[in-house]
Amino acid sequence: MEVLKANLFRVELANRHRLVAHVAAKARSTQLRFSPGDKVTVEMSPYDLSKGRITAEKSF
Repeated sequence: MEVLKANLFRVELANRHRLVAHVAAKARSTQLRFSPGDKVTVEMSPYDLSKGRITAEKSF
């Protein structure tokens, strides 16, 4: 949805739930670039459903 800081993004899931996600280290090391509107894979924390980690960009 939007870029917050250097590696923080506001993400909206398919079920309309919104959370703040950071880019995982492995995704950062592969030089992936994200922009608003991209479809990504997100891992969510089971303890805090408002935080997550972007692990990969979905390719179509």
